[in-house]
Amino acid sequence: MPRENITFKCSVCGEENYIGTRNKRKHAEKMEIKKYCPRCNKMTLHKEKK
Repeated sequence: MPRENITFKCSVCGEENYIGTRNKRKHAEKMEIKKYCPRCNKMTLHKEKK
């Protein structure tokens, strides 16, 4: 299976809030999404954890 689980980490506080999947063959670059961070209490940029 080319789909793999990835963890999203808040770029402001470093909290790991979300888990998602992506196809690593089609999207080789790391994902970045804007999501709600409960620790920061606002929408922040979440980057894929290494």
